[in-house]
Amino acid sequence: MKAEDIDKTLQPVTENGQHLSPILPEGVKNYLIDIDGTICDDIPNEEPERMLTAEVYPDALVTLNRWYDEGHIIFFFTSRTEAHREYTERWLKQHGFKYHGMVMGKPRGGNYHWIDNHLVKATRYRGKFTDLIEKEVTIEVFDDGQHE
Repeated sequence: MKAEDIDKTLQPVTENGQHLSPILPEGVKNYLIDIDGTICDDIPNEEPERMLTAEVYPDALVTLNRWYDEGHIIFFFTSRTEAHREYTERWLKQHGFKYHGMVMGKPRGGNYHWIDNHLVKATRYRGKFTDLIEKEVTIEVFDDGQHE
């Protein structure tokens, strides 16, 4: 699926006669993937000259391209700035990454806590890309009286 086709796959949602934000078909995931330290060497924004020579993590390339080929949405979500976009796109193309788009300017420093009205799942990269497995963990949630 090409980036311009993503909106065509979205399914409408209505609640109490009101249209809500559309959702992806069941089984299709929106992957937001970090770049530095996740698919390649961890390179700080202060050293952009290293971005073109970063070593790719081969298991990341294989896994992400497979997810893309399976019809999932692949976006890179990076702390690199817009000034780094050209270098980054060139590097991704050079290494053969398949993806739909890139969101630049993610806040730096880690310790992310994403709050959204859509389902959000998070996976911390710890040195190896594999198929995802299910695991029960404790998470922080809003006290809406509807949790177990």
